[in-house]
Amino acid sequence: MQKLVVKGPVKLTGEVSISRAKNAYLPILAAVLLTDKKVRLKNLPDLRDIRTMLKLLGNLGVTITKEGDTTVFDASTLNSHEATYDLVKTMRASIFVLGPLLARLNKAKVSLPGGCAIGTRPIDIHLSNLEKMGAKIDLNAGYVEAISNDGLVGTKLPLSFPSVGATENLMMAGVFAKGTTVIENAAMEPEIDDLANFLNSMGAKVSGIGTSKIIVEGVEELFETDYEAIGDRIEAATYIIAGLMTKSSIKVTNFNPEHLEFVIDKLKEMGGNIEVGKDFVNVEPSELNGAKIETAPFPGFPTDVQAQMVALLTQVNGNSFVKENIFENRFMHVPELMRLGAKITQEGKAVFIEAPIQLKAAPVMCTDLRASAALVIAALCAEGETVIDRIYHLERGYEKLTAKLQGLGANIEKVD
Repeated sequence: MQKLVVKGPVKLTGEVSISRAKNAYLPILAAVLLTDKKVRLKNLPDLRDIRTMLKLLGNLGVTITKEGDTTVFDASTLNSHEATYDLVKTMRASIFVLGPLLARLNKAKVSLPGGCAIGTRPIDIHLSNLEKMGAKIDLNAGYVEAISNDGLVGTKLPLSFPSVGATENLMMAGVFAKGTTVIENAAMEPEIDDLANFLNSMGAKVSGIGTSKIIVEGVEELFETDYEAIGDRIEAATYIIAGLMTKSSIKVTNFNPEHLEFVIDKLKEMGGNIEVGKDFVNVEPSELNGAKIETAPFPGFPTDVQAQMVALLTQVNGNSFVKENIFENRFMHVPELMRLGAKITQEGKAVFIEAPIQLKAAPVMCTDLRASAALVIAALCAEGETVIDRIYHLERGYEKLTAKLQGLGANIEKVD
């Protein structure tokens, strides 16, 4: 098993380019199943979750070829409607194939998904609303079996919670549905806008993009398309926070800062010396103050940046309070940060952070994707050599993390 060895404290300098967003490309990859025409996707990030989704598509019969930085998909060869447990167990995003398979083949069999252990994340919102569209759904031996013999029918779908995954699955299910599908209380994350733009590039009719009411008018066919997903806002936030945490001068490029507006505003409010451009953010050494933060669906503070923020708050002037409102198990980084010397007290869904504190190197362990990122940026500030175990979590969502940090001057290496 590989580990990361990080020697700190360190000052970062230079420029880092953000990869395309994993959380945008995963549903887009599932949407490839909707068409029998060729789809060309540019700059797919080389990540474990992306490779798993490619393998899943291949198992369903999709022909996949590489042309330089472009991956070409031909789902005219689709020959299966079953997403098996051995692939789905490692990644929750596998559930995204449910809507497209049902829409195109009128049937789907998808194993109940696995993934990070940050909370239950039930898929009942997906299933109950697909039933409203006319699907007959059975849960059998760990599989979701869905059939719509006469095809799906568009209808009004008010979501009980603005679930990102459910919004995306229902958008894809609505592409060929008879009539109009109206998703109310839809999630508004930028990755949802990206999926809508991708679907429209193939000839789908999705409107209400960027709002909580998404309208999908059913069409009869889709066409070839070339597409490139948005930059990864969570990766960008991680590097911005790493720059502030190490009191460094760095430039984070190749993403849309508007997708991080709430985070950037909060960091500026804390005293962050941040310059925002059209597709970049400059970070300069800053004296930060404590903060009060609560996670919320977009456009609020993202749960996927909470762990990195907790790490940062150990290095500011004054105490802080962070409340997690999305996932019930999303403080697994706290005991590991405390091994580095952080003073954090957890009470239910909230943590209290005493700061500033000088972190000291210690062996730590990754527990989920974003917790892993928090440990890496904390290790950049810690005195001595920190060894980080179970880094396979990191490799689900951060492309070339070691190389990118080395490019900024970090003393970090991957070892067996």
